[in-house]
Order: sequence, then C-alpha cells, then structure tokens
Amino acid sequence: MRLVIREWQAKYRGAYLGLAWAILTPLLMVGVYAFVFSNIFKSRWTVPPDAQTNFVLLLYSGILIFGIFSECISRAPTLVLENVTYVKKVVFPLAILPVVAMGGALFNFALGFGVLQAIGVATFGLPPLTTILLPVVLAPMLLFTLGMSWALAAIGVYNRDLRHIVGVLVSLILFLSPIFYPASAFPLGYAHLLSLNPMTAVLEGSKSVMFWGELPKLSDLAFSYLWGFLVAIGGYGVFARLRVGFADVI
Repeated sequence: MRLVIREWQAKYRGAYLGLAWAILTPLLMVGVYAFVFSNIFKSRWTVPPDAQTNFVLLLYSGILIFGIFSECISRAPTLVLENVTYVKKVVFPLAILPVVAMGGALFNFALGFGVLQAIGVATFGLPPLTTILLPVVLAPMLLFTLGMSWALAAIGVYNRDLRHIVGVLVSLILFLSPIFYPASAFPLGYAHLLSLNPMTAVLEGSKSVMFWGELPKLSDLAFSYLWGFLVAIGGYGVFARLRVGFADVI
C-alpha cells in the first residue's frame, strides 16, 4: 500500500490541480468522445425502457473500466526498467511492481466510479441493486491484466521495442471493444474479432449489472474466471523464469 501511495504522489507531484486530474482526465475524454460518437458517427445504444442511463454514462463507465486495463498494460513493458535500483536488491520482490501499478489504476477507477455514480444518482436516482456485483464482474479482467503485466514487464527488459508495440495494440483493443458502440452493432462478418477481445465480456457484463439491473451470465463468468486465472499463472511463470537475467541485461 505504501508503494501505491508513493507512486500516486509522484504521479501528481508539482501539478497545480494534483489529484483532481484523476477525475478531470476521464471526464474530458468522455466529453470529446460523446460529442464525436453521438453527433458525428451517430453511435447509439439500445437501452431497455426501464434502464436508468444514457449514452454519456455508458461511455464513461466503459472508459473507466478500460482505463484499468490500458494503464497497467501500457506501463508494464517499462516497469522493471523504471525501477532499476530494485533489480539488484535480492530481498525486493520485483513481482510486486505490476501489482503496485494496478493499485494505482484501481485508485483512479475508484475516484471516477464515484463521479459516475454521483452523476447517475443526480440524473436517474439510485442505481440497480445488482451494481454491488461489479467487483465480481471485474475480477477476471484484473487477473488477466495482472498476468499480462507480469509477462510484458519481464519481456520488456529484453526487448525495448515492446513498449511501442503494446501502445499500438492497446489503441486497437480500445476501438475493438464495446465502449463507443454496443456489441450488437459490430459487423457480423467481423464478430469473431469482438469475441476474441478479452475486454468484451467484462464491458458487457459491467453494463448489465450497473445499468440494466441484470445478473451476469454464469457460463460467461465461469469462462472469464478460468481464462483470467490461466493468464495470471502463466504471466507470473514467465516473470519468474526471466527474472534471473534482469541484472545481466540492465
């Protein structure tokens, strides 16, 4: 926890608005995206009649959730390189670095989620009771993200081009995720791309519990947890295997 707090302090140190940027950044992004996708590209969600939401809230929730994934994955290839002083300290558990990065991303999400709920309550009233299941829906994504972060952090020490490749892939996944449009709007001929996206199930499930008042599908949830655990275990295995050579490469 101390490492997460220290990282947060370093991130906003010297900024006049400080912590406020954690709320302002996603809000500004939502403002731009909402204008572009609702007025220019005419993106529309099929909202159930009794759903307490609108396009802006749907968009904001998707950006907040995707932000956890993108922040962790984008930083992962340089995590070890940014903490060279820890590499030669035998007693320091380097594997905790991706966990710390995720802690910072979750703190950002928590602040943004508070703003999202405040806007929703002010506009539509209390959210559905199923909203309390959001952590259950997000957990598989956190496992998957952590596993990928471990693997990318280890490989990034040996391949410095990885950070640039990951940046492009994150942008690609952003626009191939049901954030700016519903999954049903994706062209049928390319629907398999959406199903391969690890963020699709999480984003769709989060909207079900936060806005539609529906329980997540147990079959989809079980598959997501299985996939998340496998990626987390595999990613940690890659990190542990490559960890022994960090000091020689750096």
